[in-house]
Amino acid sequence: MSDISRIAQALMKLDDRLADCMRCGLCQAVCPVFGATGKESDVTRGKLALLDNLAHKMIQDADAVEEKIGRCLLCGSCQANCPSGVSIMEIFMAARQALAEYKGLPATKKFVFRTVLAHPRLFSALTRAAAPMQGIVMRKTGAFTYDLPFFKKLVGERHIKKLPAVSLRAAHKELPTEGNAGIRVLFFPGCMADKYYTSVGDACLKALRHHGIGVSMPAGLTCCGIPALASGDIKGFLQEVKKNIDVIRTELVGGGIQYIVTPCGSCTATIKEWWPHYAGGLSPDDQQTVRKAAGMVMDISAFLVDVLHVDAQAPAQAPPDGRRTRVTFHDSCHLKKGLGISAQPRALIRLNPACELVEMQEADRCCGCGGSFTLFHYDLSKQIGQRKRDNIVKSGASLVSTGCPACMMQISDMLSQNGDNIRVKHPVEIYAESLPD
Repeated sequence: MSDISRIAQALMKLDDRLADCMRCGLCQAVCPVFGATGKESDVTRGKLALLDNLAHKMIQDADAVEEKIGRCLLCGSCQANCPSGVSIMEIFMAARQALAEYKGLPATKKFVFRTVLAHPRLFSALTRAAAPMQGIVMRKTGAFTYDLPFFKKLVGERHIKKLPAVSLRAAHKELPTEGNAGIRVLFFPGCMADKYYTSVGDACLKALRHHGIGVSMPAGLTCCGIPALASGDIKGFLQEVKKNIDVIRTELVGGGIQYIVTPCGSCTATIKEWWPHYAGGLSPDDQQTVRKAAGMVMDISAFLVDVLHVDAQAPAQAPPDGRRTRVTFHDSCHLKKGLGISAQPRALIRLNPACELVEMQEADRCCGCGGSFTLFHYDLSKQIGQRKRDNIVKSGASLVSTGCPACMMQISDMLSQNGDNIRVKHPVEIYAESLPD
């Protein structure tokens, strides 16, 4: 069987779902990539048509189809607005898997997904080694020096904050494991809050400690797997899932945890939706643990508001001078479109009496990050991100908040490149600032 026949056969398994698309074109109105380019091949309808044609061998260029399928943020805007209820995200994930198996995964991705992200100790060692070197390769603005071709190819013009010297888990080796509220959680920081935005993890732990929650943050936790999954690397994805559920199972048996709490919308959505979806490749015991984890995982803002009901408690005292910081909020795609979480992070912001929440236009429009999308399509990512930046500036806010660390990175980049004096924080950081030390 030829390679094209094998990939066509794999895509034919999606034939019934591909046929669900009525080609109405309503996805055009909400697709951020199509909004930036206006190309039919960049909108969901066009991508589904390409997959359908490849499945039926009406076209033979699988490489070109893969390139078009890769030009998708996986933001879920199309699926959330599809009148036919097409399971678009499942189709695109399955298509990326089939295309990756056809072409093979690039060596760099294979190394990152299956070696670095899947092994917490190695990942931590690499970030520790990289932190002291940042002064050599980065300017004060967060831009990389262009004397190093590797960094220019990898990061382009983007501005990023420097890695902290110490990871979250290294800084919090001792946690209040029992608490006094009768609730114990497993805190799943995710890669970004553990290695990059450690202030977000600090704020989560402060809030949980303030409310008497027992916390476990096991050393063996690793990446949730969404970068590997989004690249079609199911083997790497399941490798990371397996490592995590082995840790979670131990906590379930001996730790008495009731919830899994994470500050990352992408991690929450992956554990809740994608772990069970692909659990068929795991053992029955592992599948059972996956189902339990999916039922227990919560975004930190949803946990604080929906479980602890912090929004019903008396607010902190207002600042003596009466001044309030204007804060606007960006709805991350995985939180709002994927999980329906939108009111809870706003409630956390309102609980800080030093802040005034003002809404921006298109608050739930994708910021253009899309995980690895921004690495491989930075110019397009930047074009989409500029629209988000403009809406933030128009709101008149001096602080923008979002519940996804990847969105924080993208928005910070856009604001920095435009010279805007606007800070970026997670809503739990804003809430934690109102709590006593």
